Parts: sequence; C-alpha cells; structure tokens
Amino acid sequence: MKKKKQERGRSFYLETEREHLLLLDKMAQQVFLDKEKLICSICLDLQKDPVTIPCGHSYCLECIQNFWIGEEPKAPSCPQCRQSFTSRPVLVRNTILAELVEDARKAELQPTSSERSGTGPEHVDCDFCEGKKLKAAMSCLTCMVSYCEQHLQPHFSVAALKKHKLVKATLKLEGNICIRHEEVIKIFCRTDQKCICSLCSMDEHKGHDMVSAAAERAERQTKLGLDQQKVQQRILNLEEDLEVLQQAVEAINLSAEKTIKESQTLFKGLICLLEQKCSEVEQKVTSYQREEVRKVEELQEKMQHEITKLKKTEAELDQLSSTEDHLHFLNNYSSLSDLSICTDLPSFEQAQHCFDDALKAVSETREKLEETLRDQTTKILDIVDVFLPEDFRSREDFMKYYHQITLDPNTANRNLSLSEQNRTATWTKLEQNYSSHPDRFAKRSQVLSAEGLTGRCYWEVDWSGVVYIAVAYKDRSGTGTWDESAFGFNDKSWALKCSPTEYTFYHKSSCVSIAAPRSSRVGVYLNHKAGTLSFYSISDSMTLLHKVQTTFTQPLHAGFWISKSGGMIRLLK
Repeated sequence: MKKKKQERGRSFYLETEREHLLLLDKMAQQVFLDKEKLICSICLDLQKDPVTIPCGHSYCLECIQNFWIGEEPKAPSCPQCRQSFTSRPVLVRNTILAELVEDARKAELQPTSSERSGTGPEHVDCDFCEGKKLKAAMSCLTCMVSYCEQHLQPHFSVAALKKHKLVKATLKLEGNICIRHEEVIKIFCRTDQKCICSLCSMDEHKGHDMVSAAAERAERQTKLGLDQQKVQQRILNLEEDLEVLQQAVEAINLSAEKTIKESQTLFKGLICLLEQKCSEVEQKVTSYQREEVRKVEELQEKMQHEITKLKKTEAELDQLSSTEDHLHFLNNYSSLSDLSICTDLPSFEQAQHCFDDALKAVSETREKLEETLRDQTTKILDIVDVFLPEDFRSREDFMKYYHQITLDPNTANRNLSLSEQNRTATWTKLEQNYSSHPDRFAKRSQVLSAEGLTGRCYWEVDWSGVVYIAVAYKDRSGTGTWDESAFGFNDKSWALKCSPTEYTFYHKSSCVSIAAPRSSRVGVYLNHKAGTLSFYSISDSMTLLHKVQTTFTQPLHAGFWISKSGGMIRLLK
C-alpha cells in the first residue's frame, strides 16, 4: 500500500528544486560568517541583550555586569581593549545589534544541505529520494510518507495534496497503521481507551463507544489547555512565592546586618564607658597619691632639716664634752641641752586603706559586670540559638541541654510514693499522708515537676509498668473530671504512653500508635520557643518516637501518670 502511494505521489512533483536548495545553503553559510562578529567575547556565544560600552565594544548585558563585579574594587574596564573607566558606564541596549543577533538565531534554524543529508538519532530519510537520500523535512499522515523539502513542494502547490495532514518528520509513521488490518488508524475507542482502524471498529470493538481520533484529540486538547492554564498559574504562584522568599532573605540579611552593626556600636560604647570610668578612677587615685606624697615629702624635708640641726648640735656637744674649761662648759651647756626632738610620725594607714578600698570596689564592680554580661549574653545568644536548625547526631548533642528535674510533692497523687530526693515516683495501694494542696491530683495517679521549663531542655526517664511521660501547663486543674485532669486528654498536655507492648502518643484525646522497639528509657527534648517537643527511645542508640510542632503559650512542666501497680518512673541525674 505504501509503495502504491509513493508512486502516485511522484507524478505530482516538479523535476527539481536544486537552485532553491543551493540558495538556502548560501544564506546559511553567509550567516555563519557574519555570526562570528556577533559573538560575545566573554561567554563565546551569540550576544543576549547586547549593550555597547564607551570604547565601542559590545557584550551580553549579564556578561559585562558579572565581569565588572569580578573586577571590584578596581576601576571597571573593557575585557578586550582593557580601557578603564572612572565609574561604571550606563549600559543601554544596542537595538540594531540585537536585531542582527535575532536574525542570526533564526537563520541558524534553517538546515543546510549537509544537515539535510546528515545522520543522527532523529534523522528521517526522504522516502522519494533515489540514491543518496536527503533528510526528510515533514511527514504526511495521509500519504504515510516522509518528504525532503524538494519533494514536499507539491503538498503546497497541488490542490488535492493541500488537504493532507503534514507533521514534523518522524520515524513513527508505522505506528499510525493497524498491524492487524494494515489500515490507517483514525478511530479512538473510549471503551478500551485505544486507537483503532475502521476494520477494528467492526470487529472486536463492535458496539463500543467510539469517536474519531480527531474528535477525541479536540476534546483532550481542551482539557490539555486547562492543564496548561493550571501549570502556568502554578508557575506564576511559585514565582510570586519565590519573590516573597527573596524579599524575606533580603529582610533577614538587612535585619542581621543591622543587629550586628548596632550591637558592635553598643558594645564599643560600653567599652568606651569602661575606659572612661577606668580613667576617672585612675585620675582620682593619682590625685590622692600626689596629695599624700606631697605631705610625706614636706615632712621628709622638715625632718631632714632637723637632722642637720641635730648633727650640728651633736658636734658642739662633743666639743663641749672635751673642754677642760669648767666655766665654759657650764655657761654653754644650758643652751645646748635644750633640745626639742619630734618623735611622733603621722600615720599613713589611711592612705593604704583608701587604696585597698578602691581596689576592692573595682574588683566587686568587675565581678558584677562579668556576671551581668555573662547572664545577659547567654540570654541574647539563647534568643538566636532557639531558632537555629537542630542538628542532633548523637545523645551527646542532646546532653548539652540536659535539665535537672525533680518532682513536686504538692502535685503528687496520694497513690504515688516519692523517693530519692523527689526524683522517683512509684505507684502504691497504700495512700500517702500528703497534706491538702490545691495543685494535688485527686483522681489520677499523676505528678508534675517542680521546675517550669522554657528554652531548650532535655531530660531522661527510666520507666517500668504502664506510664505516661508528658509535658503540661500547670494551670490545668488537678481536681477536674476524670478526663479533664488526664495527661494527653486535654489541650494543655502532651503525653507518650509507654507499656511493655506499645507506644502511643496522646493529645486532646487523639492518639497515634507508634511502631518502635521497646526500651526502658525515654528521652524528652523540648524547644519551647520554637514549639517543638520530641520523644526518643534510648538504648544503644536514640530512636525518634514522636515529634510535635505547635506553639507553647506558657512554661511547661514535666508530667508523669503511673497507671498500674508496679509502675515506676525515675528521673536520671
């Protein structure tokens, strides 16, 4: 059948269109030569959004911008002639060059004779060429034949052939022929969702819901259009979301830069204040030092003068002592023996006390300042640390946030016996003699921790029997109804039930069964500000049992519900 159609098609063709093909080749070769002048010397491809800089050379807009970014902080220059500019030139689109580039791109799409006769994975031979076959340009779904550009011309000029259906050259023409009846497939069976020929419709598909392939295509084309609209809308939505995310990134970067800059300014101001106060203390001490030294030096000078005078008197007394003239001795002794010696020195302990007290005050100020800085810096770092990604790889990573927890006796149900400094709770039939307290659980054998938990906290619990390991707000009523006071059965508590046969998570009476290997130790990790709560089974390794993502509005307390005889929990140190 195909051979007959080929022979019938040959009768409509003109003898040759060689000149037309040669003209196409010439145009393609000319474009190739001119294309070299349109290449961007940076990316070595046809210029995209070409712009011309003051020296006359042209580049892709994005290429020259990226090139200049790479040159910073040097002055911008031309990549070819290296002419430099004092500032970045204003880049304006070269309209004429852009049009030439666009023409070159279109011309590249026209195949040359070498391409038409080439080979490749998508190469389709012309069925009408004799000898060396040219590359087929289109296939006719009516003739079931592929044609090169030369042999295709009658389909554009002969009235009878203009009605034929032409498609891009394909090797899949045989797929349009029914293998069983060798008829063209033109019908779609909706019952079997299959394309068939007219003979198939009268045979095994008889009585089925059938339409023409064109009609089915038209209907599905409409649905395809709707799908395309959905995809396009989704793309638009994602692009809008990307823009929002980009704005978020910019806002985060600006906020972080502002925080760092202002923090540096504040800390530098604090350092300047410390230096100023240090200078003031230094000036005061130095001033007091000079005054005290001046007093000492005055006394030293006075005493030195007295020493000199006494030495003179000593010499005269030595001379008088050695005289043999009794009258001379008696006449001069009275005047020489009248000595006024100052023996009392002033005390300088006051100055020493002053210096010691000043140093002590500075030391105390330093300790208070260190403590304040340490506490406040920890608080500042915790604010940021809470929202950092949690990358826990081992138990040691959790242990950095380990929080010591003790049980509050004022909340313990009377069937719970507390021991080991309120770190262990055991269920007992014998009611404990606890005093009355408004926080005490009356209906269920439960107990809360004494500590309120915020920030990042981690603790571990050994358990046996059937227990619920929970966190809860303390404002829940311990004296409420049976279900209202139960951990996991209200909106103010989250609880993991541990038993020898199963793990189950409870919140607001909803439960989630957890399939995991049993362990007698459970770890609990809380990131209060980030709103995450995680339970882990601990043995040789840590296995995540359940994770909660929510918003916590109050400090949380660790809670424990020991439901049966033999049940026990122990908080690890």
